[in-house]
Amino acid sequence: MSRDNVIAKRYAQALYEVATAQGIVSEVRGQLQLVSEGLSSGGDVQRFLSTPSIEPSAKVELIKKAIGDRVSSIVLNTITLLVERGRYSALSDVYAAYSRIADEASGESRATIVTALPLTAEELSKVVQQFSAITGKKIIGEQVVDPSLIGGVKVRIGDKIYDGSLSSKLDRLTKQMNSQAL
Repeated sequence: MSRDNVIAKRYAQALYEVATAQGIVSEVRGQLQLVSEGLSSGGDVQRFLSTPSIEPSAKVELIKKAIGDRVSSIVLNTITLLVERGRYSALSDVYAAYSRIADEASGESRATIVTALPLTAEELSKVVQQFSAITGKKIIGEQVVDPSLIGGVKVRIGDKIYDGSLSSKLDRLTKQMNSQAL
């Protein structure tokens, strides 16, 4: 695990503990997501925050003016702490780690379900049910369409990837045939 991920996990764990004590775990998740997406989308704010010649106090003032009344005090404090310590770029990692911690605590897992064509609601529900049975957790599925898969499905849950796509089967077959030809 990289140093940045370790740091992000520490911030996320501390934030989760405070959010749990205040009973606002899901609100904090939503606020982190919005702020993380907003800051990572580029633009003037991101350039301002990543400019080393600008004092951290000026950056904190900008953050407070921009989002101070839209997020909880614990989210604002976490973000200002990241900015003050020159680690604001880790915010998206903090959000991801926070989401994993919250999901784990609630017995849920988020799954990215990748298919070549869009699934119907019924098909998506069946995939979610199958992976709920495999993992023993409630799965929250997010569908992504990737035509390069050709067919089949690829599911990512946390660090695990279940690849039943036609493209990966063809890749394995090609490698097997090439190794036998040598």
